[in-house]
Amino acid sequence: MSETALPIAEPRRPPLVVAEGVEKEYRGAGEVLRVLKGINLTVHEAELVAVVGASGVGKSTLLHVLGALDRPTAGQVHFRGTDLFDRSEAELTRFRRDEVGFVFQLYNLLADFSALENAMLPALIQRRPAAEARRLAMDALREVGLHERMGHRPGELSGGEQQRVALARALVGRPAMVLADEPTGNLDPKTSEDVFELFARLQAERGVAFVIATHNLELARRADRLVRLVDGRAVIES
Repeated sequence: MSETALPIAEPRRPPLVVAEGVEKEYRGAGEVLRVLKGINLTVHEAELVAVVGASGVGKSTLLHVLGALDRPTAGQVHFRGTDLFDRSEAELTRFRRDEVGFVFQLYNLLADFSALENAMLPALIQRRPAAEARRLAMDALREVGLHERMGHRPGELSGGEQQRVALARALVGRPAMVLADEPTGNLDPKTSEDVFELFARLQAERGVAFVIATHNLELARRADRLVRLVDGRAVIES
């Protein structure tokens, strides 16, 4: 009797970040605004996760909590098995410096610095020697296709090129995870697609986890997993 070989399942990547029951509220003028209402979300090593949802639903807030830019009101966030917010402020600063890269919709580049100088900043903040910071930044800019534009300032670059500089800067510190908040929000459809494809390529080549908040559902469906925020809660769609 012939035997039919069963397909070999792809091994599950280990968890990188696990959010459990995360809530976030803001108080002001006698009112309480509950933004996150019990988020449960796991991001695995080298996984690309897209977070979608209406404006004001909490996408940016979720990224800020995952990246320790903001503390949750309740719940826990574990990074590689340890409670992130049990750490001291100095330890959280090191976490943001060494483990996380950030990409923002408005690029946040220094106008008087060249692309190379902007990309060098995280390595310099890590107190790496200037020559090493320069080498890491040049390598990252080559990876994002800007090797011929390293000496240009942000005002001399297109929106897509500025976003590539921002991505190179996020990668220079060799983070385990990159959090991108509406990284294609100011870009035209073709450039948005190019930038998203660049994220996917770098995820595969570098083994970096990406969590991307976006309004672009078409691009979001290309991620490993799609998470929709609805009324402050996470709905895993794929």
